[in-house]
Amino acid sequence: MNIAENRQIAEIHHYIGGGIRRAGADRFNDVFNPATGEVAARVALGSAADVDAAVAAAKAAAPAWAETPPLRRARILFKFKELLDRHHDDLAALITREHGKVFSDAKGEVTRGIEVVEFACGIPNLLKTDFTDNIGGGIDNWNLRQPLGVVAGITPFNFPVMVPMWMFPVALACGNTFVLKPSERDPSPSLLMADLLKQAGLPDGVFNVVQGDKQAVDALLAHPDVQALSFVGSTPIAEYIYTEGTKHGKRVQALGGAKNHLVVMPDADLDQAVDALIGAAYGSAGERCMAISVAVAVGDVADKLVPRLAERAKALKIRNGMEADAEMGPLVTGAHKAKVEGYIAKGVEEGATLVTDGRGHQVDGHANGFFVGGTLFDHVKPDMTIYKEEIFGPVLSVVRVHDFAQAVSLINAHEFGNGVSCYTSDGGIARAFARQIQVGMVGINVPIPVPMAWHSFGGWKRSLFGDHHAYGEEGVRFYTRYKSVMQRWPDSIAKGAEFTMPVAK
Repeated sequence: MNIAENRQIAEIHHYIGGGIRRAGADRFNDVFNPATGEVAARVALGSAADVDAAVAAAKAAAPAWAETPPLRRARILFKFKELLDRHHDDLAALITREHGKVFSDAKGEVTRGIEVVEFACGIPNLLKTDFTDNIGGGIDNWNLRQPLGVVAGITPFNFPVMVPMWMFPVALACGNTFVLKPSERDPSPSLLMADLLKQAGLPDGVFNVVQGDKQAVDALLAHPDVQALSFVGSTPIAEYIYTEGTKHGKRVQALGGAKNHLVVMPDADLDQAVDALIGAAYGSAGERCMAISVAVAVGDVADKLVPRLAERAKALKIRNGMEADAEMGPLVTGAHKAKVEGYIAKGVEEGATLVTDGRGHQVDGHANGFFVGGTLFDHVKPDMTIYKEEIFGPVLSVVRVHDFAQAVSLINAHEFGNGVSCYTSDGGIARAFARQIQVGMVGINVPIPVPMAWHSFGGWKRSLFGDHHAYGEEGVRFYTRYKSVMQRWPDSIAKGAEFTMPVAK
């Protein structure tokens, strides 16, 4: 990887037109190792000129790539998948180094991204469409799905490999060219993915990376040659991306924030429910859009649930993510650590019962790391800030409700509708929950119901702006335009002008 050294600190630049572009940037952002708190690299923050260069490269490559047969595009993705398998641990190590999640979790992230590549390798079949012979008057009718042209992805820090791979494999397979704007907090995986795509035989300009912040985002939103934008991040930014993108005539899918609940019914297997809550609340230090941040305890189950959660939260193995026995790593930056600790203070101020307090957590040998311990609140009320807002940290809130109906009403009233889970041994309750809950992704005795690659990922309400979910068949629809073609040949055309609407005869 062509990352230059500058005063012994690596500089991370853009990837445009098939190679690293050092664009004389005058703005840089520090990239931290969250476990140590040290600056590990500096990433160039792209300007409008850098975005223009990336879009121009993508536009120049678009006609030839769109005309490349889908099977040839698929073969490049097959090769890319092979290279991803070979460099699986390299990508995971980059994630852990810049994001902080434990290495085993980072490897799982890479695996889930590879699954979307595997799905996209089936693009010749996925682009098959319908044909109707002789609809009338010697006319045949069929439809096509054709690429949009230049499309872009704006992705978050918490999944620097998986979320981009929700987007660009499907977009490329459909015949589009792509500009990725990754998070400036953990930008290195984007360059390794670009390098692997080139090794796989992807033509120059088909995939580009512009590092940056809001300036690069705004340039992509306004650029007339960008046809569509995919985004994953917080709800305020998702709404901004959707509003600005559609205002400029672009197709937009913008996945926003979450406040995911896990309902524990009185008949639930309590061991399974506790395991699920610990893993889903504290895995990746809670920095997941599918993290469970609210346990909804029905009836008297909270009296048995909370002490067991507290015991497990206090016993979490919080380490540098590269240590083999680590269960939870640090948060991504010092600023984010301070934000999460501010939410904990707010919960105490508003009257929630702080059962375990993760503030001030120290890890031996990592005094300057961005660590917050597993935090548990009980007796949380729906009007409290820690219930209403997405914390994005290792903070689990327990809300007590009287019955199943109150649990469903509580969840349906929340502004977010990303993911939800219900733990129960009652098939009737499970069926009612799945049907009544107003959330896009539902788990029954499954804590984090992230759909597989051939399904599609997306929430409801203010967790999604736009009409299309991510990847799967929804991704194919998003990255293609539908075209209907009607055809007949001169020897079947009746003589004379026709002044009526054609109908089947």
